[in-house]
Amino acid sequence: MGVITYDVETNSLPLGKLFKALVIDSDTLLPKILPQAIKNVEILEGDGGAGTVKIIHFGEGSQYKSVKHRVEAIDKENFTYTYTINEGDVLADVIESITYHIKVVPTEDGGSICKNRSIYNTKGDAVIDEEKIKEGKDKAQHMFKAIEAYITANPDY
Repeated sequence: MGVITYDVETNSLPLGKLFKALVIDSDTLLPKILPQAIKNVEILEGDGGAGTVKIIHFGEGSQYKSVKHRVEAIDKENFTYTYTINEGDVLADVIESITYHIKVVPTEDGGSICKNRSIYNTKGDAVIDEEKIKEGKDKAQHMFKAIEAYITANPDY
């Protein structure tokens, strides 16, 4: 099994607001602000904490139908969240799973930086096209920008 790791850092909003939008409220917020990308999120088991299993149904603007993911860990005090995508057409025939480690850290100016580490576990000796990895990074950046715009437009969030 091959492993490919990439990191993305995004400067953004106040720490608590970003973590709330990105992690705590994402199941309802993302379909609201990005309906073309995410149609809905269905919880199959769990209460949102570690062990929770979800299916994300993508919107009409996506080339994919759905993914299933499992929450590995969530730490609301330290603003960290880890989950693994382990089923869905996004994995194609080359990826076993993708694990995301998200950590939101404060900045001196009262904002925050979201650090996102993505770990692709490939099947056998499969190789992932660099363009696919770039596509994933671009989609993550788009999601961060949409969340940022929503919170900026809704300061009481």
